[in-house]
Amino acid sequence: MSAARVDYIAPWWVVWLHSVPHFSLRLQPVDSTFNPRDKSYQESLLLLGLLAAICLGLNLAFLITYLVCTCCCRRDHAVQTKQRSSCCITWTAAAAGLICCAAVGVGFYGNSETNDGAYQLENSLDNANHTFSGIDKLVFENAQRMKVDLEQHLARLSEIFAARGDYIQTLKFIQQMAGNAVSQLSRLPVWREVTLQLTELSNQTTYVEYYRWLSYLLLFILDLVICLVTCLALAKRSKCLLASMLCCGMIALLLSWTSLAADTAAAVGTSDFCMAPDIFILNNTQGQISPEVTRYYLYCSQSVSSPFQQVLTVLQRSMTSMQIQVTGLLQVTVPLFPTAEKDLLEIQLLLNSSETSLHQLTAMLDCRGLHKDYLDALTGICYDGIEGLLFLGLFSLLAALAFSTLISAGPPAWKHFTSRDRDYDDIDDDDPFNPQARRIAAHNPPRGQLHSFCSYSSGLGSQSSLQPPTQTISNAPVSEYMNQAVLFGGNPRYENVPLIGRGSPPPTYSPSMRATYMSVADEHSRHYSGEFPA
Repeated sequence: MSAARVDYIAPWWVVWLHSVPHFSLRLQPVDSTFNPRDKSYQESLLLLGLLAAICLGLNLAFLITYLVCTCCCRRDHAVQTKQRSSCCITWTAAAAGLICCAAVGVGFYGNSETNDGAYQLENSLDNANHTFSGIDKLVFENAQRMKVDLEQHLARLSEIFAARGDYIQTLKFIQQMAGNAVSQLSRLPVWREVTLQLTELSNQTTYVEYYRWLSYLLLFILDLVICLVTCLALAKRSKCLLASMLCCGMIALLLSWTSLAADTAAAVGTSDFCMAPDIFILNNTQGQISPEVTRYYLYCSQSVSSPFQQVLTVLQRSMTSMQIQVTGLLQVTVPLFPTAEKDLLEIQLLLNSSETSLHQLTAMLDCRGLHKDYLDALTGICYDGIEGLLFLGLFSLLAALAFSTLISAGPPAWKHFTSRDRDYDDIDDDDPFNPQARRIAAHNPPRGQLHSFCSYSSGLGSQSSLQPPTQTISNAPVSEYMNQAVLFGGNPRYENVPLIGRGSPPPTYSPSMRATYMSVADEHSRHYSGEFPA
């Protein structure tokens, strides 16, 4: 195949994917030749998808084991441990976010490449379908001209030239050439079934590609939203949002491995086709088109002559012969039979239009146009399409890694949030700026304040309940008494309060005594402040 095909070379990724071992579900080797109708070949592609499912199971088992070990592990809540845990969670979330962004970028490129390849395939199919439909249309129109229109004109001319046998022989020769042209046109292949199949294939490709492209686009948006909202939950320390995003992360992880399975099976199957596309097309068009015609369009080699060359040559000669005979009849019969001029001119116009259609038919039957469409379709499938599938597979791997990292950072973040909330609760008991602490302090005053308030209230009882101390009058300095007098002086509520260092203070005092006490207290305070020498 490679010697015959000089303008198509399978890219290296097609060769690499085609070399992937193919096994059935019973683990028996399967031929890697593209054969989508074979059950064993279908099982080999299904097994590739099951390998991705096995990787998903291993990934989930690892995550579950890690989550169980993390939740069951007890760590001390030292400050250094908390700081390291917070730093580790931050860097893990940042790394997961970067990996997710890189995965989405790779996925966008792969999705665009795959879409470009599918779009190129659709255009090639539509162009080939237009060519085949045009060939059938030209063949049908020329056959109708020869069978119906030309026969009507020849019948009227036969009536006009009934008395001239030589003219009747010329008309029979023209009729014979027209029949020969119709016979040659019937030897051309009919592309009606091919056009129906190409139309169906193009419609299916358009339908599948649209929903595939849209599904991946929604998957990219979902991955970005989950990563961003998870990082926001870690920043806001929202447990509810974090739990919801971790559940969504598990779903995104499942979707990533599912997309990897689909991309792997599609890439390997398409590579098997791209490794030998001619063989597959030859094997599937034997009942509709002759192998000679199929090879002519698949290879389009200059050394191979066109299978339609003989047919087109005979058609051209028939058209030329009829043109010569009609021109001769116009020159000879019009002076004798003026009524025959109209039919002869219409036959001449009919032959001119048929000859123009014959040139168009020759151009459409040429292999270069259809071969170019074929190469464009192969380029779209084998180059852009498979390359895009490989990038989509890389996206799936990076997305699985990103969400595995995010999920693994969930339990440490949850424990970190719980420990911080407990520490904040301990701090908030003494925090004067905490509204909850102020409300608790308002309803439950501190013990020291309650004790002093109780002592103060007990000191405000009746004077008869106060028992004087048993000790004698102390030698306390006058300044102590004076300071207490200044503190409670002038307020009759504190006249009965026992003073420090004295058994029972005088209940009342005169203003002159108060002035004396004030001057003594002032001198005493200046003495201790350094204004007077000791």
